[in-house]
Amino acid sequence: MIEKATLANGCFWCTETIFSRVRGVLSVMPGYSGGTIKNPSYLQVCNGSTGHAECVQMEYDNTQIDFQTLLEVFFDTHDPTTLNKQGADVGTQYRSAIFYHDEQQLATAQDIIALKANGFDDPIVTELIPFNVFYKAEVEHHDYYNLNPSQPYCRAVISPKVKKLITSHTQLLKEEL
Repeated sequence: MIEKATLANGCFWCTETIFSRVRGVLSVMPGYSGGTIKNPSYLQVCNGSTGHAECVQMEYDNTQIDFQTLLEVFFDTHDPTTLNKQGADVGTQYRSAIFYHDEQQLATAQDIIALKANGFDDPIVTELIPFNVFYKAEVEHHDYYNLNPSQPYCRAVISPKVKKLITSHTQLLKEEL
């Protein structure tokens, strides 16, 4: 059965890159959620005044991967203890958030946060927000890493996250990678 997950953990270029490599994930779309205006632009979101988080919305086949496993990858590929910050990316648009689509996703997220809490020196600050609406990012942000692998941000920030995914979750990688 096809289900949706909407996750924010910093720059959506990173998040899209990670989840597009995970078996059972059928599509990953970068975009914005959690804000106050309709159809925000990248520039509006980046200035931090809209309340949106850069995030991804993915469709996944729950017969191949479950929401809990997606959240394991989510928590293993970013720092959920830094408020409104991932590395050098700072602002509410880079916050850690799970936009849950139903009560089961909420319960799963709460369980994973409780399990993961002991693995970090600081408290997990990931927000749990009921999903409302998702706005797709502009086309130039789609598949950014794969189209721009030598760009300095991609090499310095995204490539290490991909390496961590490969070493930490080898069994979850799509075969064609």
